[in-house]
Amino acid sequence: MKIQFFKKISALILFSFFALNTFAQKFGYVDTEYILNQIPEYKAAQAELDKASLDWQKEIDSKYAEIDKLSKAYAAEKIFLTDEMMKKRETEIETRQKEVRDLQKDKFGVDGELFKKRMELIKPIQDKIYSAVKAVAERAGLAIVFDKSSDLTMLYTSPRHDKSDDVLNYMGYNKK
Repeated sequence: MKIQFFKKISALILFSFFALNTFAQKFGYVDTEYILNQIPEYKAAQAELDKASLDWQKEIDSKYAEIDKLSKAYAAEKIFLTDEMMKKRETEIETRQKEVRDLQKDKFGVDGELFKKRMELIKPIQDKIYSAVKAVAERAGLAIVFDKSSDLTMLYTSPRHDKSDDVLNYMGYNKK
């Protein structure tokens, strides 16, 4: 509760600072989430990312299920195994667990395939939006453009300052 209060106060102070320093400057805002949802290429890219993510997660879940099966079988048969056989089974289980963790990191990690695929598919769209925002801002003589969908809390927004549809029009998309 206190954290949200402090975030709102911080945003208000930040906004007040901008208001004082930009007294004679014009500003506007866009809603990039709204813009992205109006672009068919983004929807297709997001669907492709979701499918790839789901496929990889199924593969990982399947491998974890195999490890679980091996672990249960080992636990059930442990009393009948020699020390050498127990070590061999434990090593096999540990090796498979490491392989799955590595696979998970390769697919979903910081520099994993999902991140690379997202950069490949989404970044060009984001760059296109940024260029359009810049062009619309320059054409409208705006000094500052806020993003309504980002973490910066906007306590009040007047629709007359919303440049989202202008950005879409500039990019060649009509409002739906």
